[in-house]
Parts: sequence; C-alpha cells; structure tokens
Amino acid sequence: MNATYLAQSAYGSASIPARTPRSSERAVIEQVTASMFHASQEGADFAHLAEAVFDNQKLWIALAADVADRNNSLPQSLRAQIFYLAEFTQIHSRKVLNEKASLEPLLEINRAIMSGLRGQQEAVS
Repeated sequence: MNATYLAQSAYGSASIPARTPRSSERAVIEQVTASMFHASQEGADFAHLAEAVFDNQKLWIALAADVADRNNSLPQSLRAQIFYLAEFTQIHSRKVLNEKASLEPLLEINRAIMSGLRGQQEAVS
C-alpha cells in the first residue's frame, strides 16, 4: 500500500457531507424542536417537557447573543427580529412551564427558522 492509496481510501469517499454553519444551526434547531414535539405528546412526563423547553431557551439565548454581536453579518432588521423572537421565547417558555400556555407557538417559531435556514442553504448551494 502506498500513500496515495491510503489517502484515497481515507478521504476519497466521505460518507458524511461537510456541514455549513447554517446547516449545523438548522440541525440543532431540528433536534431541539423534535424534543419539544415529543415532550408535548400525550403521555409524556412534565420533566421531559421542562427539559425540552429549557434546551430551547438555551438555544434562543445563544441565537440572541449571536445576533447581538456587532460582527454578525446579518442585516440589522433581521438581527432585530431574531432578537425579538428570542425575547418572546423566553417569556412564552415560562408560561408553558407554568402550564398557562401552549407549546405550539414555540414549535411554530422553530419550524419557521428551520425553513428559512433551509431556503438560505439552498440559495447558497
């Protein structure tokens, strides 16, 4: 075996495509959203719901911090909208955990963001 053969066998047929930052963000949001959805199903325990909502809150805190960074390249208006959504998710999450609101608005927001990231990714590809 020579070095060329080893390189080709190691790198020639990558089965995992390279991820872009946007596709990575979408994957995290998909995971958190799926967790919240499953936690909202009949028969799921409250601890699972609380954990899923808490994970969603952490996600939105990270998104808010990202768009608050002056080096963020998104348009200012979009950054402001994302920051507003982050604030809304924090407030609404508390209502969900106090059993005073439905989880559905949080799921809808995440799905809309995933759709936007998917569309943005397709436009880049």
